[in-house]
Amino acid sequence: MRFDELIRSSMIVRDVKVEHPETIRVFDNHGFRDACDDCSIEQVARKHGLRSQDLVAELNQAVASEGT
Repeated sequence: MRFDELIRSSMIVRDVKVEHPETIRVFDNHGFRDACDDCSIEQVARKHGLRSQDLVAELNQAVASEGT
């Protein structure tokens, strides 16, 4: 995956889900509700007591795994 295609913590959850549907299971596994879709990944991670860097890494891994 190219650097400019990586998911970042500043991205909006809904945009990530639309662009990369394979990330939906990651969000679901963490219990993120659809009401969180208009927030940034960083905001949602903080709300759930997660480090945004860890969540972003997990999301990018899901995208990379789907592409192989």
